[in-house]
Amino acid sequence: MAYEKGLLFEDDFQKSLKAQFCYADADPEHGKRLFFENSGGSLRLRRCVEAKADTEAYPDCPERYHARSLYLKGLVNEGTRQMMEIMFNADPGDGALMTELSASQTMFQMVGLIMTNAGWGTNAVVSELEHPSAYDSVQYYCEKTGREMRVAHINKETGRIDPEEIRRLVDKDTVLLSVMSASNICGVVMDMEGIVKAAREINPDIYIVSDAVQHAPHMAMDVKALGIDGMNFAPYKFFGVRGCGYAYISERVAHMPHHKLIAKDDKVFELGTPSPGNFAAMLATIDYVCEIGAHFTNSADRKEQYREGMERIHLQERALLVRLLEGTEEVPGLRHIEGVKLFMDPEYYEGRDLIACFLVDGIQAAKLVEEYQALGVTVCERAAESLYSKRIVKAIGADQGVIRVSPLHCHGTDDVDEFLKITAEIAAKAASGQYK
Repeated sequence: MAYEKGLLFEDDFQKSLKAQFCYADADPEHGKRLFFENSGGSLRLRRCVEAKADTEAYPDCPERYHARSLYLKGLVNEGTRQMMEIMFNADPGDGALMTELSASQTMFQMVGLIMTNAGWGTNAVVSELEHPSAYDSVQYYCEKTGREMRVAHINKETGRIDPEEIRRLVDKDTVLLSVMSASNICGVVMDMEGIVKAAREINPDIYIVSDAVQHAPHMAMDVKALGIDGMNFAPYKFFGVRGCGYAYISERVAHMPHHKLIAKDDKVFELGTPSPGNFAAMLATIDYVCEIGAHFTNSADRKEQYREGMERIHLQERALLVRLLEGTEEVPGLRHIEGVKLFMDPEYYEGRDLIACFLVDGIQAAKLVEEYQALGVTVCERAAESLYSKRIVKAIGADQGVIRVSPLHCHGTDDVDEFLKITAEIAAKAASGQYK
């Protein structure tokens, strides 16, 4: 298996990437810190922030015909094209780009569009691992349209939703299947190819959507290879800016009746004037990934550069994941620190994003976050009582909640080692009863 344990960037290259992110090693007011909470909102590429700010400075409407307006409209058009063809790998002219203020809104829109326009089907299937925007949208529209909601359960050994579980639930009357591309709690990547194949063998007409918000910054999306009807991502988790969410929808979904100005083309989903700055920021993200790809390939094709860049990001992060879990002879990994309990930690490394979730014996999750913060590390609690994580953490057997740790590809082994040393320090304090 090629690079089963990943492949690290050269040190100088990794440091050059980190230098392109804002506040990568320190908060401007609160000082030095490790930012290991990228799944909650990634470090920001400086070029994305600057592209957004520069574009927002112009008062010109992109729907006019003078030079600056045409430039701004060009950003929207080119941003749309590159997101569809390069990021989602959709064929030119296939489907449409759905834009909203957040990725969660695009999920509700996609599900609602399908569930209210498909004139057939008595049930829909969703997985128990879904983000609330995916799970709740299916529940909402099942109740609205009088359909049964069926829930696919996790394989407790692998952390995945198995294709066999989908076969158990999907039938000829299943109108919609929604399974996220990767878990936003434990980082396990779903076998979407197997899931789609299983569903379509039973029901070729089923609509399939996938929440890729967690997964998109770690591996390339590919709606053409999967043959699915909807996939979304969030720029603020993909090195970019907040205040926008994007989704691909297939050709058959794009032509369904939806909110739009009546005179506009059937496949237009914009309502009002789009923000060119958001598209400029996404173009900057794509540029960045392509530059990584160009470092490893001689191809001048932008799509090939992007896919190579995402593959190299994934290999770097897989190597960091191995370091995080296994450590070194000098610095034990999470699997080897006494008192650390990992959740959903299958033995394999391939098919996992750079996320770990765990607890430390003798200290509550909320207190653990505070302790990390005091020691200069930003991590996230996925609480058992939170509306965002209650269902998911219980599904993975973490009834008391977990700590989620999510570094980024621009981090190095020194960052991971520092985190592990701090974790060992906290675990030792907890074992001595200091947090009781």
